[in-house]
Amino acid sequence: MRSLFAAVLLTLPLTAMCADRITGKPFATRSEVYAPHAIAATSHPLATQIALDVMKQGGSAVDAAIAANAALGLMEPTGNGVGGDLFAIVWDPKSKKLYGYNGSGRSPKSLSLAEFQRRSLTEIPPHGPLPVTVPGAVDAWFALHGRFGRKPIADDLAPAIRYAREGHPVHEVIAYYWDRSVPTLSKWPGFTEQFTVAGDGDGKRRGPRTGEMWKNPNLANTLEKIAQGGRDAFYKGDIARTIDAYFKANGGFLSYEDMAAHTGEWVEPVSTNYRGYDVWELPPNGQGIAALQILNLLEPYDLKKYGFGSPEHVHLFTEAKKLAFADRAASYADPDFYRTPVAKLVSKEYARERGKLISMDRAAKAVEPGVIPQLNEGDTIYMTVADADGMMVSLIQSNYRGMGSGMAPPGLGFIFQDRGEQFVLKEGHPNSFAPGKRPFHTIIPAFVTKSGQPWLSFGVMGGAMQPQGHAQILMNLIDFGMNLQEAGDAPRIQHDGSTEPDGQAKAMSDGGELDLESGYPYETVRALMRKGHSVRFADGPYGGYQAIMVNPNGGYVGASESRKDGQAAGY
Repeated sequence: MRSLFAAVLLTLPLTAMCADRITGKPFATRSEVYAPHAIAATSHPLATQIALDVMKQGGSAVDAAIAANAALGLMEPTGNGVGGDLFAIVWDPKSKKLYGYNGSGRSPKSLSLAEFQRRSLTEIPPHGPLPVTVPGAVDAWFALHGRFGRKPIADDLAPAIRYAREGHPVHEVIAYYWDRSVPTLSKWPGFTEQFTVAGDGDGKRRGPRTGEMWKNPNLANTLEKIAQGGRDAFYKGDIARTIDAYFKANGGFLSYEDMAAHTGEWVEPVSTNYRGYDVWELPPNGQGIAALQILNLLEPYDLKKYGFGSPEHVHLFTEAKKLAFADRAASYADPDFYRTPVAKLVSKEYARERGKLISMDRAAKAVEPGVIPQLNEGDTIYMTVADADGMMVSLIQSNYRGMGSGMAPPGLGFIFQDRGEQFVLKEGHPNSFAPGKRPFHTIIPAFVTKSGQPWLSFGVMGGAMQPQGHAQILMNLIDFGMNLQEAGDAPRIQHDGSTEPDGQAKAMSDGGELDLESGYPYETVRALMRKGHSVRFADGPYGGYQAIMVNPNGGYVGASESRKDGQAAGY
């Protein structure tokens, strides 16, 4: 049988090595999910069921998204929570428009660049009080709910509160990342007490294991206060005062005044057209337009002819990513402090000019940004929900690096994000640290329309992988003809080593590293190495995907990430 299988492989085209060994079709771990009325795709099955329950009870897709996100903060604290930020894109069937919300928080006003310099820091540390910024998720819930919600927000938060009090069994991938976070974060006040359990008789605390019940009564109390008192209960009430006292006692700078001053903002999504499909992202301080830049650079090439998994496919994607990320490092920042030239960066003319730098034969070792900044006087969960009325929500929320900063105020049941780590400690850079400024942000929701109608709500969580993942999903769907589940299950590409938005100290000079997930043929790997790519194997950095597509026959199609604990389901 083994020799027969080998003989069959030798008769298949190169790209079929990435396909199902029986049918020759692109590989998928499971079928797409079809539903006639509504659908939800999240990274946790219980959160998906919560979203469906809310919609069955008359809630909109936004109500369902808020309910599921609140539950994920309890069930998947390794990726998100009320201590983090939130971005969303909503398709409103009444106005037939997309609405974007930037729910990112700002740096403490009492912390300055001079303070970091006084401490002889050249980078903001990843944990502890210094990278903490104001959490924007709760404000975003209420902003989204105020415009698109149908049920009382107390009803939306009720399922998460119930699970926090009664408990739920921890899922496998979440347990793995939770256990990895405990040794690093246990040094910070409040983490051990609120996010670990008693060990196995050795006196050590640990994260909950797969299948163990987890309760968080402190978070239940926090969510109840928010449900009863609204957003101000979080930003201006006892919760904010507890936060203020906690950071004052532990060498931090986040204050009551910082919390009380917070507000997110509605923003206009930005788009480019890729082979007849309008792809929408949010503008900086997020990195979404990098996906648009990558797609613009790839559009002149006949990727369908080259085929999925071919050397040309991987090489062209990688070189386009390098060019887009050079601009990402140089000029994506808080628009209140620096006006990123978004229109130019996502234009076809700019892509044509930059595309001249791509060689089909050689991998670029170093790439300069195409726009030089001119200064004027910014781990994760992704989820998407669609309701019976046609409303669709693309939502992403994060604490940033895994479980965040480790800073967990007593009695509140959540951990603060460490998003401020993304600031640059260098004067004159668009993303330089300043008081009251939003950092460069990695979390990005995405949406696609076709002929003015909704087609796809999707996202790929995972740091710098996100715009790379967005572009790859669309290539898989549009260029390679995969279905929604196949597009997410297909082996992914991640290029690492581009110049980062934290300044030129880490400028790419060696071409970076190309990670290929299992499934790419060795012939492709060898061809890439001949072009000068440094190819390596990495297990895990390829992000997490959820998606909902409008079914042209009625209802929706859903898909969920096979690399996570997630589920797509509908009714």
